[in-house]
Amino acid sequence: MLHFILQSCGEVSYFCSTLNGTPEQPAGDPPGPPAISSCFPAYTFSSPTFENFFFLSILLEDLNIFYKMQSSILRARAPISRLASRIPSSGTRAMGTYATFKIPQINNEPNKHYVPGSPDRKGLEDALASYKKSAPLNVPLVVAGKELKGYETFTQSNPASHAPVATYSNATKADVQAAIDSALAARKSWADTPFAERASIFLKAADLIATKYRYDIMALTMHGQGKNAWQAEIDSAAELVDFFRFGVKYAEEVYAQQPSHNSPGVWNRTEYRPLEGFVYAISPFNFTAIGGNLAGAPALMGNVVIWKPSPAAIASNWLVHQILLEAGLPKDVIQFVPGDAEEVTSTVLESRDFAALHFTGSTDVFRMLYGKISQGVADGKYRSYPRIVGETGGKNFHLVHKSADVRNAAVQTVRGAFEFQGQKCSATSRAYIASSIVEDFTQQVVAEVQKINVGEPTEFTNFCGPVIHEGSFNKLAGVIDEAKNDPELELLVGGSYDSSKGWYIQPTVYRTTNPDHPLLSRELFGPVLVIHAYNDATEADFTKICDKIDSTSTYGLTGSVFAQDRAAVQVADEALRNAAGNFYINCKSTGAVVGQQPFGGARASGTNDKAGSANLMTRFVSLRSIKEEYVPTYTVAYPSNAN
Repeated sequence: MLHFILQSCGEVSYFCSTLNGTPEQPAGDPPGPPAISSCFPAYTFSSPTFENFFFLSILLEDLNIFYKMQSSILRARAPISRLASRIPSSGTRAMGTYATFKIPQINNEPNKHYVPGSPDRKGLEDALASYKKSAPLNVPLVVAGKELKGYETFTQSNPASHAPVATYSNATKADVQAAIDSALAARKSWADTPFAERASIFLKAADLIATKYRYDIMALTMHGQGKNAWQAEIDSAAELVDFFRFGVKYAEEVYAQQPSHNSPGVWNRTEYRPLEGFVYAISPFNFTAIGGNLAGAPALMGNVVIWKPSPAAIASNWLVHQILLEAGLPKDVIQFVPGDAEEVTSTVLESRDFAALHFTGSTDVFRMLYGKISQGVADGKYRSYPRIVGETGGKNFHLVHKSADVRNAAVQTVRGAFEFQGQKCSATSRAYIASSIVEDFTQQVVAEVQKINVGEPTEFTNFCGPVIHEGSFNKLAGVIDEAKNDPELELLVGGSYDSSKGWYIQPTVYRTTNPDHPLLSRELFGPVLVIHAYNDATEADFTKICDKIDSTSTYGLTGSVFAQDRAAVQVADEALRNAAGNFYINCKSTGAVVGQQPFGGARASGTNDKAGSANLMTRFVSLRSIKEEYVPTYTVAYPSNAN
C-alpha cells in the first residue's frame, strides 16, 4: 500500500509497505523484482508546488508499471531508472530540481532623482510625513520568528531634531542564547534548501525594496540616520537592491567553479558547503545597505545568522529584516538581535558553534573582536577556525597633480568630504594639492562649501545634515576647539557647531603646512577636511608626496588621484598601490557601486574581502572536493612493484 504523509510544513514524503508485512510470493510465479523500498528512496519536497504533484503522478505511473512487470528484473528496473533520473541527490547544489536554471539578467538598480513635482518626490514626502506622525516605531527583538519585548527598552533618536524615531528592546544574554539555539536548529533545513529557492527569496526582497518599500526604507534612513534624499536613495534603495541581486549572481558564479579536468573513469566536483555553525553580523549606522548585506550575504550562501544592528540604525534595519521575511526567508535563518554590544558579543563568542564574524564598524572595535576570537581559537573554544571578515575606517586622500582639471578636482573633493557629513568609511578627509594650483583649488573649495545648506535632511534643499549622535558631535566639536589654538592649522571655512536642535557640525576645511600634522593621519568620521600644499617643481616632488601619503596613515581604504598627465597617473598608481583598496582616477574617493567597484581596503581598514564581489561570498562557504571513480580496482600492487 502506498502511504502519503503530508506534513504541516508542506513537505511530502512517501514510502511503500503493506498492512500485514511483505506478502509471500505466490507459488509458481516467476521471481519478482527487488523490494520496492530499495528501489524508490524516500524523497522530500521543499514546497507543495505543481511540479511536486506532477512528480508524484509520474511516481504512481512508475509504481503501477513496477508491479505489472514480472518477467525479468532488468525489465522491472527500466522504469525505476527513468524515475531515478528525475530525483536529485540529497546533497545536490543544482539550481533546480528538474533543470539547472539561469538567474535573470542582473543590472544595477536605476537611481531616482526626486526632482520637485515628480511622483517620486511626492511618494517620499508622504512616507516621511507618515513616519514622523506615527513615531516612535516600536521595534522588537525577533528570535525564532517571534517578536519579543525585552525587559529594557531604548530609543533611537533623530539626529536632526533629537525626536524619537524608534524604541527597541535590548537583548539579554538569555535572548541571545535563544537566538543562537533557534538559528542552529534551522541550519540543516536552510543549508539543504536548493540554491534556486534561496536565490528567489533575495531577488524577491530586492524587488520589494525597489518598489513597494522604496519610500519607506528611505524615510526611515532619513529620519533615523540623518541622510538627505539622494544619500538615502543611493544607499537604502539602490545599493541594498544591488547587494541582494548581485549577491545571487556572485553566488551562482561561485557554485559554477568546478574542476576543469577529470582523469579517465573519474568525475571530480566541488561542493560549497555553508559554514558549520552560525555567522555573527555586526552592522554600522551609516549604511542601511551594509546592514542588509552583512546579514544577507552569508544567509544567501546557506548560513544562519545572528544580526546585531547599530542602535543608531534600528528602524531601517528592522524594516530590512521584515522585507526578507515577507520575501519568504524562513523565520529562523536571520535572528534580529539589537542589544548591548558587549553583552551580545560575549554570548556569541562563547558559543562553540560560532563560525564567522561579518563586521563593519570602527577599527578599534574590530581589533578587539579579532583578538577575542584569536584567543578563543588558542583555547580550542570553537568547532572550526572562525572566518573573520571586516571593513573598518579610513583616512582617505585626494592627490591633485598640477596637470589636473582644477574645477573637477575641487567639486569632487567637496562632494567626497561632505556628502553625508563625512560619515562614510570612504569619505575624503585629507587632500594634497600641487603648490602651483593650490590657491585656485582652495578658493573654489571654499566657495562651494559656503554654498552648502546645512539642516534637516527632510528639507530637500539641504546638502548636509547632522552627525549621528552626541558622542560623534562631542568628538568633532573638540577637534574644532583644539584647532583654534593650533598654529599649524589655518581655518579656511566652517569651524562652528550647534547642538540646540540636532547634532550639527558645519563643513570645515583647514590648511596646514605640516605634512605630518595629526589631522592628516587621524580618522575623524565627520565633515572636516585638511589640505596640504606640496612642492611640485620637479617630477621627483610628486613621487615624494606619493610616498608621504602612503606612509602617513595606517589605513588603506580609498584614495584618488587627479591628473591629466598620464605619466603622473601611472606614478601615483604604482606608488599608492597598497595605500587604497579602492583607487580612483579623476573622481572622488566615495561612491563605489556594487557590481562595478567591489569595496574594501587593507591595512587598518579591514580584511579587504570586497563587499559586492564573488570573493566575499566564498568567505561564507567551506569547500568539499568529491572524487568518484567508475572503474573498480582489484589489485593492491602497482606496476612498479612487479619483479
